Amino acid sequence: MNKQIRNIAIIAHVDHGKTTLVDTMLRQSGIFRANEAVVERVMDSNDLERERGITILAKNTALFFHDTKINIVDTPGHSDFGGEVERALRMVDGVVLLVDASEGPLPQTRYVLQKALAAKLPPVVVLNKIDRPDARPEEVLNEIYDLFIDLDATEDQLDFPIVYTNARAGVAHRKIGDDSRDLLPLFEAIVANIPPPTGDPAGVLQLQVTNLDYSEFLGRLAICRVFNGTLNRGEDVGISKLDGRLISTRITKLFTFRGLERDEAETVVAGDIVAIAGVEGIQIGETLTSLETPAPLEPLIIDEPTLAMIFSVNSSPLSGREGNYVTSRDLRDRLAKELLTNVSIRVEDTDTPESFRVLGRGELQLAILIETMRREGFELMVGKPEIVVHTVNGKKLEPVERLVIDIPESFIGIIMETIGSRRGEMLKMSNHGSGRVRLDFKIPSRGLIGLRSQLLTDTRGTALIHSIFEGWMEYGGDMALRPTGALVADRPGVSTAYALWGLQERGELFIGPVIEVYEGMIVGENSREQDMEVNVTKEKKLTNMRSSSADEAIRLIPHRQLSLEQAIEFIADDEFVEITPKSIRLRKKVLQYNKRPRRWQEIRASQEAAH
Repeated sequence: MNKQIRNIAIIAHVDHGKTTLVDTMLRQSGIFRANEAVVERVMDSNDLERERGITILAKNTALFFHDTKINIVDTPGHSDFGGEVERALRMVDGVVLLVDASEGPLPQTRYVLQKALAAKLPPVVVLNKIDRPDARPEEVLNEIYDLFIDLDATEDQLDFPIVYTNARAGVAHRKIGDDSRDLLPLFEAIVANIPPPTGDPAGVLQLQVTNLDYSEFLGRLAICRVFNGTLNRGEDVGISKLDGRLISTRITKLFTFRGLERDEAETVVAGDIVAIAGVEGIQIGETLTSLETPAPLEPLIIDEPTLAMIFSVNSSPLSGREGNYVTSRDLRDRLAKELLTNVSIRVEDTDTPESFRVLGRGELQLAILIETMRREGFELMVGKPEIVVHTVNGKKLEPVERLVIDIPESFIGIIMETIGSRRGEMLKMSNHGSGRVRLDFKIPSRGLIGLRSQLLTDTRGTALIHSIFEGWMEYGGDMALRPTGALVADRPGVSTAYALWGLQERGELFIGPVIEVYEGMIVGENSREQDMEVNVTKEKKLTNMRSSSADEAIRLIPHRQLSLEQAIEFIADDEFVEITPKSIRLRKKVLQYNKRPRRWQEIRASQEAAH
């Protein structure tokens, strides 16, 4: 056993302060030089993570407390990135469970804790944000105990240490109100309660790849946990592939972690987390082992994808104007590259060579992939997300989610109605007496597609919505589609303020004036159920006759600028989202009006099937 190392993962619901806590831990352990400029939330290193304030990729860092090296893995809080969490838990010997002292345990907390308890990892519970005016640490602690019991925790796991923190200020307390000024109680709790890694430095070499990184200079880096044995630089080892083959390779460079830096190392022993360079074609879940006496580890098991989307080449009249990568070959190569580092995504071919079926864990995960591709200069179109259906013993099964909604009391009625129409069942309702209510539902994954935007509209932006995959259930029949139609441009041209002014009573517009449009492009949402063909390029005719209405000022209501997620949630089955580096447009699959089936016929058919 290597007594000088602790490997921990920080797990929590999205937005409870994991990344901020890692920040202050790094600062207080003296990893950064006094004159080093350090950005806030230093672990969220990619642009998308900074903009959205969420962690997408599991990343690791290391710090030193006295003589003990603590390897920390920061995990994503979103269930769409569950594949990242499952891998992170393979690298560690214990977890720090972070819970917001006011919000309490939420679905993601449940999800990550369930995985950690199943892996028999001892937890240290941290109640964060105790400085919030609405913090209720004692009640939240009781909720955490209830959650542990609900998840069948053992006696030992229930006997967890508790630390109260304010991560932003960098203070931890053993008891609320003691005179602690820094995170010392947290460091001590980690070293005392998380066991040192098991593994024999003299045993047969076993390393498992849990993450991949890419460096411009060194190529692909495999991030591994050393389970057994000792690895030396320049040594020949065997890679046990997922299909059972053993391939010989030489280790050219070894790195250990220190803060955010990687230090070159000559040897690493059992228990540490390392990055290895120079190993071609290695994949997540594979084992590096001794060539003479190979002992491969069990491969990683990742949850199945529950959602699929069609990615296809942009075929609109405006394609190729803004992006650099527009062909199906570019798209295929980019998706193949994504598969190398992202284990929870799958790609399948479709009947046509220009489109691919991409399967993932949720809308957010696929939207992040699309946004990343868009920033790299890709143009593509995506269809409406659909769920993945399994057939077991001749029965169709569909994924079910656990949905938790936090809303002001006055909106309970409208929420129940909306979720009822999507085949949701209420499990429990809790009122903390603060004017807000928490509702727990079980709902088919299909019912969540487009739900977020509708609930935010219904509750005037006050709803907090969290969902988590729970299992499979029998397919429940069709659901009603979006109740409104679209305003569709009927000719190419440039939109004019005059034409939009005449249309704004018909529904909500998605474009402003002087925007180039084409036939079949969706320019707004109709207030009725049919689609409506509109001319947004009409100009005002000049005349020298005077009329009372001639000089009426044109006042446009500000249009609704759809984000990528909102666009994906909005579209119906016969529509695409067209994504280019500079714009997001909505369009009909069939652009010509006279070749398109009518929307009201589809709605009526879907409603009849749903009854």
